[in-house]
Amino acid sequence: MSGRNPGTDLDLEWLSKVRVNTQAVLKRAQHIQGLKVPKKQWQTAWLLKAVSCIDLTTLAGDDTPSNVHRLCVKAIQPVRYDLLKKMDMHDKGLTTAAVCVYPARVADAVKTLKAANSSLPVASVATGFPAGQTLLQTRLQEVHMAVRDGATEIDIVINRTLALTGQWEAMYNEIRQFREACGDAHMKTILATGDLGTFTNIYKASMVAMMAGSDFIKTSTGKETVNATYPVAIVMLRAIRDYFLRTGHKIYHYVTGQYAAYHELPMA
Repeated sequence: MSGRNPGTDLDLEWLSKVRVNTQAVLKRAQHIQGLKVPKKQWQTAWLLKAVSCIDLTTLAGDDTPSNVHRLCVKAIQPVRYDLLKKMDMHDKGLTTAAVCVYPARVADAVKTLKAANSSLPVASVATGFPAGQTLLQTRLQEVHMAVRDGATEIDIVINRTLALTGQWEAMYNEIRQFREACGDAHMKTILATGDLGTFTNIYKASMVAMMAGSDFIKTSTGKETVNATYPVAIVMLRAIRDYFLRTGHKIYHYVTGQYAAYHELPMA
């Protein structure tokens, strides 16, 4: 990824004017879903590209060092060697984009990858994942600990209460503090869009997260009742486009499912 997003001052006047046309978003989503899927070698190429964009993840209550070790081994070799050989991809260094674990398991992941002589990034969820309802100082401490143990990407979750009640300045200030706590680590902000109620709220939350310095914005934790959907992705990508046109900074977009996050290019 290129340069960091420095963020901007919070523009509440801009946010106050935001209105998302729901019917237009749904129509666009229906069009995209109706597009033809690539076949044969093109489909294979896109599938391999998708593998390279995955944050291979374990966020379970029974995570252990051995579980994390297996996850890292899988991330380094995500596709069977014999299959890669048939596609002449065995020597291309295909891996996932990162491995993602809880802060308490970061050291285990870093140790495994270092022993394997792999430069694969370790991402860690922090800030009271998945609900984001713990005290601010606790959430900040989680970020500090994950970075200290070697995480180079931090997935934060927003406090949905602030978004649902329109406390955009408070949300902006929290995310700015998380960004500072991340230091050199990239910050990926999870919006938990299934909890935000409206497309307008999703757009505003996306914009506030980018103004506050997020390097990526993500749809969901994978733990909500509703996670990523086509309409939500469109709303977030249009916010990314608007932010780019206003600031010149490209933000990246993640679509999150139950077990992995898929990195998409910015809509600029």
